[in-house]
Amino acid sequence: MAGEKILIIEDDVDIREGVRILLESEGYIVKEAADGRKGLDILDENTDLVILDIMMPGISGLRTCEEIRKESNVPVLFLTAKAQESDKLIGLMAGGDDYLPKPFSYAELLGRVKALLRRYKVYQGKNESKEEQYLESAGVRIHEHFNEVYVDGNEKELTDIEYHILLLMMQHPGKIFSAQNLYESVWNEPYFYSCNGTIMVHIRKLRVKIEPDPKTPKYIKTVWGKGYRFGTGIA
Repeated sequence: MAGEKILIIEDDVDIREGVRILLESEGYIVKEAADGRKGLDILDENTDLVILDIMMPGISGLRTCEEIRKESNVPVLFLTAKAQESDKLIGLMAGGDDYLPKPFSYAELLGRVKALLRRYKVYQGKNESKEEQYLESAGVRIHEHFNEVYVDGNEKELTDIEYHILLLMMQHPGKIFSAQNLYESVWNEPYFYSCNGTIMVHIRKLRVKIEPDPKTPKYIKTVWGKGYRFGTGIA
């Protein structure tokens, strides 16, 4: 869909300009910032996606993402010259939703952008009328189309990825999801063994947000050697 608002935070003017031209040619409304501090000043509730460089002078992309997460669950796509799996996990731990190493093709960037916006706009239903369609089990209440989650009546702020992991599990109570099941269902991308770390990071963060005791999960349980399930004991 055209018209979504995207914020690019990137200190390399050539990359920033190239990404802006690409996105504007697809009908997106683009704002730019050359550093994290300016990006935080520009960010508002109408922003639909943030494209964020990790290696920037001053406030880093990781710290910028942490600050974004204090006020918004907008999807964050990291751009970085680092391609190690450990660097990717650090970015996800900081609150990022996806990660694209430099150099990247514009086709790949556009594919990631569209996928993140589709999940955020269509499945979350931003700016759409809400219908009362909730799933509820063992004190967890989740809307089937919007990122609204309550645990024992208390609202929980989940990222887009965390919400879709929990929704998928609650839609299929008792089902054991392998890492491949989760990745291909939530990320909509082919699974590789290296994706396991990405999944583990998001599961860990989800547990911190919804579990009474993340070290002894009540809801998101690990089935050793098989995967994960929504573990309330309800079939």
